[in-house]
Amino acid sequence: MDIRQTIGWNLRRLRVGKGFSQERLALEANIDRSYVGRIERGLENVTVSALEALAAVLDSSVSDLFNEIDENASRPPPLRSGRKPKTP
Repeated sequence: MDIRQTIGWNLRRLRVGKGFSQERLALEANIDRSYVGRIERGLENVTVSALEALAAVLDSSVSDLFNEIDENASRPPPLRSGRKPKTP
């Protein structure tokens, strides 16, 4: 797995673990949502400043985005689609 795919895998794992959508993560990190998607798919040469912003929003360190991926690990599951139900 190349480093872009490793970063993307870890970003998705951390994002889903926090329950953040790509849109919410991008908004809080002040970057474009489509950029987050391209990073997660391993298509983007992500900048250091973007890594710092994403890690800060996820309450992680930048080094967490570089963790090696177990070859037997399954892809992090997607979040449930749609809006959250309104609470009374």
